[in-house]
Amino acid sequence: MESWKRNVWILAGCTFLVMSAMSMIMPFLPLYLRELGLTDPKEISLWAGVIFGANFLTAFMFSPFWGRLADRRGRKLMILRSGFGMAIVISLTGLAAGPISLLFLRLLNGVISGFIPAAIGLVSTNTPKKHTGYALGILQSGTVAGAIGGPLFGGVMSQAFGYRMVFFITGAFILIAAIVVSVFVKENFSPPVNEEKTKTSTINEFKKITSNRPVLSIYVVILMIQLAIMGVNPLLSLYVEELTPAANVSLYAGIVVSVTGFANFTTAAWLGRMSDRKGAHRTLVYCLMGVALFTIPQVFVTHIWQLIILRFFVGLCLGGLLPAANTLIRMHAPKGMESRTYGFSNSAMYLGSMVGPIIGGWLVSLYGVRGLLLTTSIILICAVVLVKFKIMEPAEQTFQRDQKRSLKQSTT
Repeated sequence: MESWKRNVWILAGCTFLVMSAMSMIMPFLPLYLRELGLTDPKEISLWAGVIFGANFLTAFMFSPFWGRLADRRGRKLMILRSGFGMAIVISLTGLAAGPISLLFLRLLNGVISGFIPAAIGLVSTNTPKKHTGYALGILQSGTVAGAIGGPLFGGVMSQAFGYRMVFFITGAFILIAAIVVSVFVKENFSPPVNEEKTKTSTINEFKKITSNRPVLSIYVVILMIQLAIMGVNPLLSLYVEELTPAANVSLYAGIVVSVTGFANFTTAAWLGRMSDRKGAHRTLVYCLMGVALFTIPQVFVTHIWQLIILRFFVGLCLGGLLPAANTLIRMHAPKGMESRTYGFSNSAMYLGSMVGPIIGGWLVSLYGVRGLLLTTSIILICAVVLVKFKIMEPAEQTFQRDQKRSLKQSTT
């Protein structure tokens, strides 16, 4: 097996472990706060929101720094830094004495996080360009599978062993993933010449990277995608509550989330391969249109089965969004600054993940979940327009150039 294929499959398995581990702890975070001594429901809700967002805040701030270091020292090192670091910090979270110490550990976890973004960077830079979409699609499948299975594993284990023990199990999962990467993943990396002598600021690096069309527009699209996804996902259970008897809310809420994730998992690799053949820009615009068009009817559903079917079709299209966007970043990143380019895109993603639930909660308080879904579809339509007018033309030119270069290499 070629080295890039081996890396892809190993990292897909490792991202499955890491995502399973991370998503294990999210569902019972408010319950863990109760175990730490909080009793007032309003206080628990406030602390849960702050602690949930804290991880994304520090990840947003530090992602460009880790991207710069990855360009200088290698992407594998960043995976190992994040993997071993998170294994320690998350295990320590099981020893938290109160909400303040839990908040501190979540902030620290955000500082050292980045296992999956670093894996994306390694795969994209060590995979032939003509296979990048497929490789990132496989990686996306591993991530989504972990997001589907993690809450189930976490629920079973918290029931059997208690909340604190789940943090230690989570840390062990991430430690295993880091060890597997250190032993089996091989990176083809050459340190840049005289890079250390060149001192540049984060702002100057951002200006240089975004001077390449259409990188800045891709960042904005990634932000909009995360706003749309993270604005809706945490609040879907409220919509399920409107559509089904109270006794069945938990069951149907789980089904709604699971069908979306399952559909995403089934199409990610196929859509990645289509990106390689037809162009990531085309995959991105059609998948954005699909998510937007299948979100609009959700505003008008009257039965839970209608919502489940529509969320399944949304999931089919979601599988192509971030892999296509990451493929476009790889195509347009300045040479030698690939990881820094991904670092800024990760910051955009973390910003969307942090702000999305806040805006979503505010919209629901004003207009209900139906109003949130309508707003989400408008954001996605705006993203389609942005791709159409700012990304399609330069991406098509780069895609055609790469296709011609690949054809020349195959015939010589």
